[in-house]
Amino acid sequence: MTKPALPQAPARQPAAAATPAGPATRGGVDWRAVFAFPNPVNEYAARITAGLVVAVAVATLLTGWAWGLVALAVGFWLRVLFGPRISPLALLSVKFLAPRIGHAKLVAGPPKRFAQGIGAALTSAAVVLFFTGFQPAAWILLALLIVAASLEAFVGFCLGCAIFGFLQRRNLIPEDVCEACNNVTLRQR
Repeated sequence: MTKPALPQAPARQPAAAATPAGPATRGGVDWRAVFAFPNPVNEYAARITAGLVVAVAVATLLTGWAWGLVALAVGFWLRVLFGPRISPLALLSVKFLAPRIGHAKLVAGPPKRFAQGIGAALTSAAVVLFFTGFQPAAWILLALLIVAASLEAFVGFCLGCAIFGFLQRRNLIPEDVCEACNNVTLRQR
């Protein structure tokens, strides 16, 4: 006499499995897309965003308004983590101001994200310094940010991108992070 077979639970699939058809997802959310940064980037939009950062930073420096530091730090973190999709300054640049210039000048995205990361670090440090009683040091960091953002906005020189290139040439940033950065033939003009 054979015993009836007990029902078997279906095989459990891993919650986040990379498939050849697409990137890893968890709960139906494509986290790579959530934290994606555009590549390439419209240089004109990046320069306009830098100009808006300069305006907010100068107003913050002149008024001594601490919440301006917080707003700048939040904006940089939004751009680092999510690209231009959530940051108010980047949205204004990408959706409204840059299209008025006309054609886009495309540049590699990873160095721009790296530059945004430097801005996030500077402004976050300035916020911490300000709220722990070291206001002069916070204003010095903000002044450094104004210089770097002004170079980007008004001269077209991205200091963060230059640092990215320096680090990549020294093999501190792997070549595969930005193929266009280390292969001149892949760069778009």
